[in-house]
Order: sequence, then C-alpha cells, then structure tokens
Amino acid sequence: MAHVVADMSVSLDGFVADPRDGVGEVFAWYGKPQPEQSPREPAGEADAMGLGIIVYGRRTFDVANGWNGRHPTGAPVIVVTHEVPDGWPHENSSVSFDTAGIESAMATAEKVAGDNVIALGSPSVIQQCLARGLVDRIQVKLVPVLLGEGIRLFGSLATGPVQLGNPKVSEGNGVTHLYYDVARPGS
Repeated sequence: MAHVVADMSVSLDGFVADPRDGVGEVFAWYGKPQPEQSPREPAGEADAMGLGIIVYGRRTFDVANGWNGRHPTGAPVIVVTHEVPDGWPHENSSVSFDTAGIESAMATAEKVAGDNVIALGSPSVIQQCLARGLVDRIQVKLVPVLLGEGIRLFGSLATGPVQLGNPKVSEGNGVTHLYYDVARPGS
C-alpha cells in the first residue's frame, strides 16, 4: 500500500511562494551543499519506499512550465485540473492529467505508486488530501526567511484540527527538515 506524503519547502511565516508565485527564497537551500548526516528523511517506514508518483495542482504545473514534460526527480506526475492545458499531454512526457477531481487522481496515484510513496506537491492538493484523511506524513522544509505574504502552505484548512505526531527534526544548510506523522481519526 502506498504511503502518502505532503512535502513542501516553506518560509518561517508559512508561505511556499511569494505573491507573484516566486519560489526562489524557499528553494534557495537546494543549491547549498547539505551535510551528509542531514538526510532528506529520517530512517523509518517511508525510508524503505521509493518515490512512486507526485500529485500536483494546476497552478504549480503552470508555474513550473510543466517541468518540460519530465519532473526533475524522474517520477511520474499527475496534475489535478479542471481542464487539460492546450498542447498537453506531450509525447514521451511523464506528466498526466486528471480532470475528475482529487479522489480520482489519488486512486490513479495509488495504482501507479504500488507500495511506493505518493508525494503531494501543491498546497491545494495537500489541503484537499488532509481534509479527506489521506495524508500519512507531512514533511516541511523550513527555510529561515520571512516572506510576509504570498501563497500559504496550509491556508484555511476545510477541516481541523489535524493531529500530528511528535516531530522528527534534522538540520540542513539553510533549512530545517521537519517530519510529522499524521494521526488517523480514532488512533
């Protein structure tokens, strides 16, 4: 069974992008050398799983220019959208589209991922999956910058509170990695 992981870089004040969709400040740490002891994810259940697929929203797809048809991780991508953009899907692209909504996209992602990780990479997708109780872990790459305004990671959650387990923390160069297991209702 797939493991669903919400994974985003975020400013200390909770933004994943500035008001013009700029992400340079929150992704600057990617270009810095990272300590070898600072794994992207602490050892655990998901450590043994590979990345199976990433689910994004249309806005992220548009801002990223569709990753030119291939996400940098090499993983396949599903974009949740109301309509497929003109000219897509591209031939030999690993990007597909789901116009039937988040439930449909997650069902497809589960089939593609198998026993691997389904990564959620857009605030809207993360919020929708949290509201449906589909998220197993939240991974936040906390960047030491205050953007002041922009696109919030969690915005206004449709349901709450969402209970999280104790954090696992690892320090990086220009980033602090935080990992929280999401408590399931009734657990």
